[in-house]
Amino acid sequence: MRQPRHSMKTSVLIKRFLPYYRKYWGILILDLLCASLTTLCDLALPLIVRNITDLATNHIALLTLQYVLRVGGVYFLLRVIDAAANYYMNATGHIMGTKLESDMRYDLFTHLQRLDFSYYSNAKVGQIMARITSDLFEVTEFSHHCPEEFLIALIKITASFVILFGVNPVLTLIIFAILPLMLISTRFFNRRMRDVFQERRHQVGEINAQVEDSLLGIRVVKSFANEPMEVDKFQESNQLFVRIKSRSYHYMAGFFTSVRIFDGLMYIVVVVTGALFLMRGSITAPDYIAFLLYVNMLLTSIRRIVEFTEQFQQGMTGIERFCEIMDVKPEIEDAPHARELTDVRGEITFENVSFHYNDDNKIVLAGLNLHVRKGERVALVGPSGGGKTTLCNLIPRFYNVTSGRILIDGQDVAHLTQRSLRENIGMVQQDVYMFSGTVYDNIAYGRPGASEAEVMLAAKRAGAHEFILQLPEGYNTFVGERGVKLSGGQKQRISIARVFLKNPPILILDEATSALDNESERLVQKSLEELSVGRTTFTIAHRLTTIRNADTIWVLTEKGVEEQGTHAELMARKGKYYHLYRMYTEDDR
Repeated sequence: MRQPRHSMKTSVLIKRFLPYYRKYWGILILDLLCASLTTLCDLALPLIVRNITDLATNHIALLTLQYVLRVGGVYFLLRVIDAAANYYMNATGHIMGTKLESDMRYDLFTHLQRLDFSYYSNAKVGQIMARITSDLFEVTEFSHHCPEEFLIALIKITASFVILFGVNPVLTLIIFAILPLMLISTRFFNRRMRDVFQERRHQVGEINAQVEDSLLGIRVVKSFANEPMEVDKFQESNQLFVRIKSRSYHYMAGFFTSVRIFDGLMYIVVVVTGALFLMRGSITAPDYIAFLLYVNMLLTSIRRIVEFTEQFQQGMTGIERFCEIMDVKPEIEDAPHARELTDVRGEITFENVSFHYNDDNKIVLAGLNLHVRKGERVALVGPSGGGKTTLCNLIPRFYNVTSGRILIDGQDVAHLTQRSLRENIGMVQQDVYMFSGTVYDNIAYGRPGASEAEVMLAAKRAGAHEFILQLPEGYNTFVGERGVKLSGGQKQRISIARVFLKNPPILILDEATSALDNESERLVQKSLEELSVGRTTFTIAHRLTTIRNADTIWVLTEKGVEEQGTHAELMARKGKYYHLYRMYTEDDR
């Protein structure tokens, strides 16, 4: 199993992420201002303690009740400010992070809609789902905590250095000299944590993909009594996740342990070295206490950054996996000056068209030169793998031709906008897909905004109206996941109704009646013949008796279009079509 390794630098990922803050600069600036205000209490407390200690040891007469109450009042005010700032950070900061996550999810989903068939042929839906949901959730926490925590740490470390340097420069430099050593040590573990978090995210996607695959195929699983095998496969993937996550915890433990070692080392340096300076009179007792308090604050800040490191790396991993999909370029894009396809007549020409899939150099179609007149009904027959479906998929540009060109009304489809091109082509495919929703929703998908009367008329013309009325809630019946509550024939007729509703000038029927019983087939065939009148129609059929009335029949094999003509012409020729038809009618007896 492939284990991903991160390839993007943190600086590059942050640069890619920063534009998402653009809409929320005002919120972010106020959030960072609140983060700055929360440091006031921490910075003020050591100074207050130092001052009170100094008065108590050297100027006890000045340590009055009035002074103590005044100092207490100031500190109470700082605490009120701290509470208000924290509220804003925890409420509005999280809301900003959620909006950022939502914006990224929108961009990712929009980009996924633009990617073509070739991407989805190699991608796992479970992996995509992990990236669009759980991965981006980590970005919410990262997006507002990251600026807050680093700003707070920067202010505290800088302020601590300035204040302590003013008290005793030598002791301050000794203490701060330990910080670079800590950074070098933690960098080692940081790199490994990033790698293992990437692996962990990938494995979560693999588990999602496996669960989806198993549950969507649950009927096949149960029909073969293979539940134990599915459980074993899941457990193997689940245990791999445990091993990866265990490794991540080992790196985290090493990370936190190294920080604690340096944490203790810094305390030892302050206590021992500070005591030596105290013995020599280089610092006073109040200064010594102030050093201890500021070092404690400094180490607390470092601990918060350390604790945030895991969240930071998870956020970076989520951003990286987001960028990996966003960096996938669609193979099929509109040309810079693509035109809208309007007033379609339906004349289609194939000029020396060749095609092979990018991941396979085997030629599927080679040098096709064909012409289809306006309103002509063309049937494609031939053995499986001959390129019938591929040829039809080239017309709406689901794939780009390898060479040559396809013209609609004299216009190269490569120079037309994909949207206008596909709006004028209706398809009924062999593999029918039903969206989760009602029967009505699935038919109306053919033309969003259509009236109820138009939806019902389309269903009637597809021969679906009667069976729909017999469903528990008629048109409002939920079809279930992928239409599991409907039979294959019912789903096929609903998909045909979509095309009736769309009412396009060009039709592609990829074995549109293959799942229907004889009675339903006759009903739908009659409707399809009615719909195809005056429209350019491509019909791929394995039931050869259904295409006898086609204006032209193409016999497509690995050699290309071996024969073309009407049913009568091809039967009289007694060639490839003749033998295919005789073989089919003999098998159908």
